[in-house]
Amino acid sequence: MKHLFYIFFLCSAAVWSQNCAIIDAQTKEPVPFATISFGNGKGTFAGDDGRFSFTQKRYADIDSLFISSIGYKETGVAANDLPLQIRLIPETNLLSEVVVTAPKKGKFKTKKLKPDTHQDINACWLPTVESEVAVFFERIEGKSSKIATLQLPINAEAQYTSKGKGKVSTVFRVQFYENDGGKPGLPFPHEKIVFLISDQEDKVFELDILSKRIFIPENGLFASLQVLGYADKNGKLAQSKKYREIKTREGIKRISTAFRPLLPFSNERPQQQTFVRRVFLNNKKWQVFDERYNENSNLIQGNHRNYAMGAIMHVYQD
Repeated sequence: MKHLFYIFFLCSAAVWSQNCAIIDAQTKEPVPFATISFGNGKGTFAGDDGRFSFTQKRYADIDSLFISSIGYKETGVAANDLPLQIRLIPETNLLSEVVVTAPKKGKFKTKKLKPDTHQDINACWLPTVESEVAVFFERIEGKSSKIATLQLPINAEAQYTSKGKGKVSTVFRVQFYENDGGKPGLPFPHEKIVFLISDQEDKVFELDILSKRIFIPENGLFASLQVLGYADKNGKLAQSKKYREIKTREGIKRISTAFRPLLPFSNERPQQQTFVRRVFLNNKKWQVFDERYNENSNLIQGNHRNYAMGAIMHVYQD
């Protein structure tokens, strides 16, 4: 009887849970931090090893999964027939000579675009897991400009979290997008930029991206900050999400219950430069952060409409 019970347990686990690996169809290498969308606002992200888990019991109403990553074609698979390996095909037409380019030579000047930050919790944007905020950058003085460092205003909110939760960290990703008529367009393929911020970090986080060779095109680009989830004790992206769901007029919102990285929004910048989106909702559509996004937002009503991300630039003289 014990053997029969053990066999039944294994079969049940196989039916209800599936561990998958996402790989490059050509190189057979893992595709780290790919996006797995279940639809209806649900989804997850693969870890740095390209692996994720899907549980049919938890997502009984999901019949399809859609896997995507910058530089690859989106792939759909049936939930009841998940393979152990999902192969993504590279999207060769996304290659860009503007962002991924040979190193510049010659003299350059260092220019700084100062970030804006503050400690007013009521003037901060609370990104839920999978939220993404994009900020517009243009060339300095119309010259070839390389982004050496991104300066990211972060309020860790450690003083607002409940006691006894222990130390936690959030996994962030930075991505870059073309300027498509004043809004984020196609993504630029580049090496993954993923990093951790703990609940002890505060004010402005300096992210060195000098080695990524990110040059700003003539018409500018958008740099984005996205929340992937929470890190486990080893600093790896945890599969389980720590959030609670609440119903709003805009639908189900997911609010973090552990460390919540607050992004201070500014009322100092004269032009609207910020877009936001939910990756698992609204077909990944970008929305400008103004009245059209949410006219009842306290941030918008207080004219805090921009995430004032800063940067240190290398501006070449020839």
